[in-house]
Amino acid sequence: MRYVYSLAALVAGVALLSLSGCDTSKAEGDREAGGQELLNVSYDPTRELWKTLNQEFIADYKKTAGVELDIKQSHGGSSSQARAVIDGLEADVVTLALWSDTSAIAKAGLIQQGWEERLPNGSLPYFSTIVFVVRKGNPKQIKDWPDLIREGVEVVTPSAKTSGNGKLSFLSAWGSIVLRDGSEKDATDFVTKLYNEHVPVLDSGARAATTTFAQKKIGDVHLTWENEAYFELAESKGELEIVYPPISIRAEPYVAVVDANVDRKKTRAAAEAYLKFLYTPKAQEIIAESYYRPSNPEALHKFRDKFQPVELFFIQKIAANWEEADKRFFGEGGVFDQIYSPVQK
Repeated sequence: MRYVYSLAALVAGVALLSLSGCDTSKAEGDREAGGQELLNVSYDPTRELWKTLNQEFIADYKKTAGVELDIKQSHGGSSSQARAVIDGLEADVVTLALWSDTSAIAKAGLIQQGWEERLPNGSLPYFSTIVFVVRKGNPKQIKDWPDLIREGVEVVTPSAKTSGNGKLSFLSAWGSIVLRDGSEKDATDFVTKLYNEHVPVLDSGARAATTTFAQKKIGDVHLTWENEAYFELAESKGELEIVYPPISIRAEPYVAVVDANVDRKKTRAAAEAYLKFLYTPKAQEIIAESYYRPSNPEALHKFRDKFQPVELFFIQKIAANWEEADKRFFGEGGVFDQIYSPVQK
């Protein structure tokens, strides 16, 4: 078997990747004089969620503020998207997969310190996790993380260097060992075998990995966001199934206004209203219906039947915090670099 390390985002340039993923949500009719444009830079598989949320917010903001909005969306691997914003992509808001990606933008001086405290629930409108998608009938009987390294099993997951999905999958695999009485050496051995012997390709982002698994039909199991798994299931017309492992990481996609950009573009009022809207009952309902776990306890309880129970562990169970985890596992020379040895064509 030949292994390929696919980092198209880095080869082509992260800014180009981000802009190529743009979509636009507009209110019906032509933009009025005095209208405003917002750019939401998000991670890879949130296109459908934001399209629906944008339509609702645009109509709501027109009624409450009298302003016609044009909201553009940019999607790609979360770490690549963060780098694109740092390098000049003029995001009004970022809705990225990981705290560490948003923090990197803050460290670059584009987001004011203390950004987590500006919105309810620590600027976390929803949370999620990583699940398995398998072929119909689950022919390889994949039910838990150790099953991923059985002989003959091929695993599809995006790169842990560019993708939030990729990082969360790696951390889930690691945590599944050390949080169930395994040592760090056991975890290192597990991820080394997983990525070097069972992952045939590392795409740059979550949606690309979905294409690899569902459309190109590569692999036996796909490690992906819970919401993306349901998107994949709906598109497959019965050819795929979802498997919840007993344990997985609690994924926390934070949101933030990019202060330097909104102050220059004079879009702060609209950008702040946009993110505050995410905590309204209507938005929390849309979030839940899209298979993202809403942060509002009442909304989560209302839609509890949509979400299968699973043991979700916080990052603090395997690292001091997200910053330490990002540096240790995915930084230059970190654990992922140490264990991964791709075979080049």
